[in-house]
Amino acid sequence: MSQPRYLLIKQYLNEKIQTRTWPIGYKIPTEIDLANEFSVSRMTANKAIKELVNEGLLERTPRLGTFVCHKKAESPLMEIRNIATEVHQRGHHYSSKVIKKEEVIAKDDIALKIGVRNDTSIYFTQIVHYENDVPIQLEDRWVNPLFVKDYLKQDFTLQTPNEYLVQICPLSDIEHSVEAIIPNEHVSELLHMDNKTPCLLLNRRTWSEDKLVSIALLYHPGDRYKLTSRSKV
Repeated sequence: MSQPRYLLIKQYLNEKIQTRTWPIGYKIPTEIDLANEFSVSRMTANKAIKELVNEGLLERTPRLGTFVCHKKAESPLMEIRNIATEVHQRGHHYSSKVIKKEEVIAKDDIALKIGVRNDTSIYFTQIVHYENDVPIQLEDRWVNPLFVKDYLKQDFTLQTPNEYLVQICPLSDIEHSVEAIIPNEHVSELLHMDNKTPCLLLNRRTWSEDKLVSIALLYHPGDRYKLTSRSKV
């Protein structure tokens, strides 16, 4: 059985994108041009383009055309996954850069959130996670050393904090919230963002049995990342 004609157009467009023959920002041929080239109706060409738009590879701009765009990284909101695994599952290259890894004094809001007294020593890491060398997440994480005493000894370029913590303190409970923010200059610089572009900020606390192990602030560029949720009703 021969393939539907729209799939042939979709494969053609996808190949141009994946091989970077058409780079990010490239304006693709119009529906009419594609319809003429493949001897199909405009509706058939539209279906091929629409599917690639839905998959995040193309972006329509009213009155200007359709352009190749960055495919947004995507994470499930209601569960915790290792970001390195997510990137690899998309067939992309994962890397990270450790900005800070140190013992700090818990103050005020952080002390309250992680459940320790003010001026208690805790562990802190700041890491940028990359997909194909493009930053997709800045992770600020505070960890209670009572439960993970060797945390700062780990090489977090070889495994993520999430991967290590799940091994040492199996996850039992999660608390998180999401908000849209305008990032400060430091966050913008680390994520290679215009400081007027909004971020998705995920606030997360994790427990292992009755132990509050860590809190994390996860910053995601709003134009490169999305969080999804699925539940049964």
